[in-house]
Amino acid sequence: MAENPPTASAKSELRRELLAARRALSPDARAAAAAALAVTALDLPELAGARTVAAYVSVGGEPGTRALLDALRAAGKRVLLPLLLPDNDLDWAAYEGPGSLAEAAHPGRMRLLEPSGPALGPDAVTEADAVLLPGLAVDGRGMRLGRGGGSYDRVLQRLERAGAHPALVVLLYDEEVVARVPEEPHDHPVQAVATPSGVRRFSS
Repeated sequence: MAENPPTASAKSELRRELLAARRALSPDARAAAAAALAVTALDLPELAGARTVAAYVSVGGEPGTRALLDALRAAGKRVLLPLLLPDNDLDWAAYEGPGSLAEAAHPGRMRLLEPSGPALGPDAVTEADAVLLPGLAVDGRGMRLGRGGGSYDRVLQRLERAGAHPALVVLLYDEEVVARVPEEPHDHPVQAVATPSGVRRFSS
């Protein structure tokens, strides 16, 4: 379903503001946030009790996930990471440590770090007990604002079709928990947000 113009405009404006704030963060601030996020996210019962976690490698100004990925592996969890497909859908492969990541070039996109192991298929995400989602903001209802590329909308639709109900957790900076996020009928609320200063869970 196409976005109606007012909602599309509101989302675009909010994305611009949030991306500008991320660009303004110093490298030291980003590093400190990544270290803190690795600690706070593991406090979530949804992650502490998960056997398989679908995660992602942060890029650009996103809250850093590398320390969290290693902490999840150290806790004995199976970690799945995405492989971007030409149509913007996501395949998945297991994370086997920092040495298993390889730089991948996608036309028109920034270079991504992706797992170099065998692809498990787009449906592998349905095996996850928890799915970590990138985003730009979340509001008090748990509604998430993504980057607008649509990759994770497809992931959420795939989970719904499969009848899978993993915990959905978005990783953000503290200032990105906002009063209200513009929403559309296809948008899914998340169960929790993890930020460097702590976690917040939302009622379903």
